[in-house]
Formats: sequence, structure tokens, C-alpha cells
Amino acid sequence: MDPTCPSECIYNLILSDLKEPPQPPRYISIFKATVKDDMQKAKTAMKTMGPAKVEVPSPKDFLKKHSKEKTLPPKKKFDRNVPKKPAVPLRTDHPVMGIQSEKNFINTNAASVIMGVAKKPKPIYVDKRTGDKHDVEPSGLVPKYINKKDYGVTPEYICKRNEEIKKAQEEYDRYIQENLKKAAMKRLSDEEREAVLQGLKKNWEEVHKEFQSLSVFIDSIPKKIRKQRLEEEMKQLEHDIGVIEKHKIIYIANNA
Repeated sequence: MDPTCPSECIYNLILSDLKEPPQPPRYISIFKATVKDDMQKAKTAMKTMGPAKVEVPSPKDFLKKHSKEKTLPPKKKFDRNVPKKPAVPLRTDHPVMGIQSEKNFINTNAASVIMGVAKKPKPIYVDKRTGDKHDVEPSGLVPKYINKKDYGVTPEYICKRNEEIKKAQEEYDRYIQENLKKAAMKRLSDEEREAVLQGLKKNWEEVHKEFQSLSVFIDSIPKKIRKQRLEEEMKQLEHDIGVIEKHKIIYIANNA
């Protein structure tokens, strides 16, 4: 038998499924998390359609014509007699030499650092987990306004406004009293007002009870008319009760 040919076997005649080789694992960069964090930090500052802290332009400062053109400095008179640069030193001029100082700068600097007061760090606060830092003083977290002399004192303009309101109310009350005297009106006392209010509520309960006792099927004209009349009476009573409850002071005519 030829060794290059396979041996004959009945099992070789059975069709077998081709097995696909397994795919290698997908490549994932080790810098994926770093790049993602950098992108997130860059996007966080621009989530408000631009930088978050930009002063809104005032409507009064609108763009005017020729406002962005560069203005030239005022023209100066040219004088030829004025020297442009200092004169060149003469050949006989010699610089001062031989000046020495006995000061020990190393010890002086060391002593100033040791004896000096440590610089306090600038107070800041962080409001996000991304680490955004802001100054504490303009944020309103520092209670600096309670240390003012006029803290808790009512402003002068509010006191003036209260006095004007009080004076206007007194004038209005005086005007009302004069008109009442002229028209012969009297004020309804609290007991009378409460009695009228309770009577109206009692009448509303009676009308409501009569309205609830109506038949389910309104199939005749008299029933419809009665239902409409009861609804109008209840609506009028509700309006009167609301008016009396809303106004604490009620004036009526003497001939009423």
C-alpha cells in the first residue's frame, strides 16, 4: 500500500461539518479610560453652548459704527534737537569699581524665610466630582454681610414707603368715613356678619338637600325648570358666601 494515500475506511464517507477557527479576542487599547476621561472633561465645560462663565452683554453697550476701529495716538511735534539716545561715554570716563558689600545674602534670606509669616492658601470650594474649583468669598458661603453695621436694619426707602402707604390708608379711611356719614351708611358688626354668613350656609344646605332629592331622570319640563332654579339659587348663595368671607368689613345702608 502506498504510504502517501490514507487507509480505506467506511467512516471517511460520512460528511462532517467544517469547524470554523475561533476568532482572536478584540483589541482594546489600554489608554481607552484616559482618553474617555479627557473627552468628558472637555465636554463638561461646554455643556451650556459655550463657556459656562461668560458675562452677558448689556443692552446699552450695543455695537456702534466705527467702534472697533483702532484709534491712532495723538500726533506729537517732532523736535530734532532732542537726543534720541544717551550720549556715548567718553574715552576718559571709567566705571566705578571696587565697591563690595559685607552683607550675607544667604543668611539674610534664610532668616527672612524662617521668621516670616506663612502665606495662607486662598480659600476655595469644589462643587463637582470633576474637581471644579471656585473662590469661596464671591460664592455667598462666607457670612460677611452679617458683620455689617446696618445688617438687619430696615432700609430707609422701605420705611419711607411704609409711611407713605400708612398716610394714604389714613386719608382713604377718612374719605370713606366722610362718604359714609354723607350717605348714612353703617358698618356691619362681626356678630351680625357671622349670623348672616351662617344663615346663608344653612340656606345653601337646604337647597343642596332639595337638589339631591331630585329624580335621576329629568324627563319633563317642570323637572328641568326646577333643577335650573335650584342650580341658580345654589350658585347665588355660593357667590354671596364667598363675598362675605372675603370682606371682613361690610357697610350697609340704614334703610336696608
